[in-house]
Amino acid sequence: MNLFFKLLAVFTFLTLFSSPVLADEMVSLKAGYLLLTPEGTFSVDGHGFSGTNIDLEDDLGVDDSKGLYLDAALQLANFRLGATYTPLSFEGSGQIDRTIIFNGQEYPVGTNVDSDVDIDMIDAGLTMYLLNFDDLPVRIQLGPEIGLKYFNGDASLKDTTLGVEESEDLTFVVPQVGARARIAMADFVGVTGHAYYMRYSDNQVLDGEIQVEFSPLPLLGLFAGYRYFDLQVEESDIDIDIKFSGPFGGIMARF
Repeated sequence: MNLFFKLLAVFTFLTLFSSPVLADEMVSLKAGYLLLTPEGTFSVDGHGFSGTNIDLEDDLGVDDSKGLYLDAALQLANFRLGATYTPLSFEGSGQIDRTIIFNGQEYPVGTNVDSDVDIDMIDAGLTMYLLNFDDLPVRIQLGPEIGLKYFNGDASLKDTTLGVEESEDLTFVVPQVGARARIAMADFVGVTGHAYYMRYSDNQVLDGEIQVEFSPLPLLGLFAGYRYFDLQVEESDIDIDIKFSGPFGGIMARF
C-alpha cells in the first residue's frame, strides 16, 4: 500500500504543476468493479520440506475475486503515465482429497481446510505514443509501454478441525514491456487496450485487457471490458503458475 500512495502523490504533483503549462494534457480517473476467475497452481516450500503443487480449483475450490479497483492516468503530449491499484481476494473451503504440504505443514487427505489468498496488485507504466493523431475523423493513439507490476499479500491454509494454520508472504515485483492503444470513433465513444509480455529466467508475465469507453457527458463516462492475466514466478521458496480472467466495468472522469 505504501507504494500506491507514493504513486498517487507523484500523480497529484504532476497534475497540479503541469496543467498551467501544457494544453494537451488529459487526466483520466476510473473506479471500476472487477470479477476475476482464477485457475492454476502454486507451491510454498518451508522448514526443509518441498511444497505440494496446489491447484486453486481442484484442491481448494477457491471462489472468484470480486471487488473495486482504481486507475489514474496523466497524458502529457505524447507520453502517458498511469497507475492501477487492484486488490485481489480468493477464498475457499472444503475437504481436500489428497495430502498437501504447505510451508512445511502437512494437511492429510480428508482434512477440512479454509484457504485465503489476499494480494494488492499495483501496476505502474509509462507509454510513449509513436502514433498520436487527433486531427483525423478517427483519433488513433499507439505506442510502447514499460512498467512494473508490484504484488504484496499473503496466502494461508487452515485446518479447521485442529486449528493449525500456515501462511506465507507473497511480495515481489515483475517488470513488464508491452504496448497500449486507443481508437476513438467519436468524442463520446472509443476502444482502448493494452498488452504486456515479459519472460526472464523462470518467470513470465502476460497481461492484456480491452475496454470500451462511452462518454455521454463531456467529463463523465462509463467503461466496460475484459482482462486476462497469466503469471509464472519462481522466487526462492515460492512457485506460482496462475491465470486470472474476467469482465470489469465502472465510471470514469476526464479533464
